[in-house]
Amino acid sequence: MLEKEKKIREVKTVGTHRVGDVCELTVVRQNEMGAFLDAGTGDTGDDILLHKLQQTEPVKIGDKVKVYLYLDPHGRMTASQKLPKMQEGQLGYVKVISVTKQGGFVDIGAERGIFLPYSEMRGHVSPDQLIWVKLYRDKSGRQAVTMDVHEDMVRASVPAKDVKKGDTLTGIIYNILPEGFFLLTKERYIAFMHRSEVPGGRLDFGQQVTGRVTFVREDGRVDLSMRQLKEKARITDADTILSLLEKRQGTMPYGDSTPAEIIKDVFGISKAAFKRALGKLMKDGKIVQADGWTSLKK
Repeated sequence: MLEKEKKIREVKTVGTHRVGDVCELTVVRQNEMGAFLDAGTGDTGDDILLHKLQQTEPVKIGDKVKVYLYLDPHGRMTASQKLPKMQEGQLGYVKVISVTKQGGFVDIGAERGIFLPYSEMRGHVSPDQLIWVKLYRDKSGRQAVTMDVHEDMVRASVPAKDVKKGDTLTGIIYNILPEGFFLLTKERYIAFMHRSEVPGGRLDFGQQVTGRVTFVREDGRVDLSMRQLKEKARITDADTILSLLEKRQGTMPYGDSTPAEIIKDVFGISKAAFKRALGKLMKDGKIVQADGWTSLKK
């Protein structure tokens, strides 16, 4: 019995039909379980079950129904009228269902999750994370997905038109390099965001972000930044400094001579940005500096 089950599990095709196919089959008989579909082999033992629970609408003998083929928990090819949202070779933005040591499973809208091999993962993947993937068949004929989608994204993208420096675009991270992050925008533009243009320098695969266009390339791609323009940032940083001063009864042990790493740790900004904000506050007559301390002006 175990040997028989093993052989059944190894079969991924019935006639010309493969697990993962979307095809149109004819209902040839019915029973209390559901409808049986003709697999086209001439052997009724190969008929494929379309269980009542997998029917989106009632069917009858002679009907041609469009179905998705998958393996049930017993390793038998089974049909469902619940069709996947992706076809082989297509890109999709999908949710991660689960993650194991071997890989993960993602939801493409079918009856069963599709395998994401560990070797095809990029970055740290977690359940419920949304990621860009491409659907393909592995060497064994099993459907799987990969997060290696850069070349496909390039082919699917369009050149940025009527876009100028300063415009705002929103996109989703699909590739990460040491230098920065690649996004596909809602308009299907390819965008790149250097790590220096990301506060904190970290983003994740599948994350949706909005940035300001800093450069439009000749090939139609764009560069983005999540950092505020210096003038806006200076106002924001000045407000942060004032807030801390108020919490500390009007004085703090930070000023122009404070080391950059301390400024970064306390305020989350660069030393240059800190000094610009201090300069604005001094010009506005709100603070004074003395002996390395900064205080609210009385």
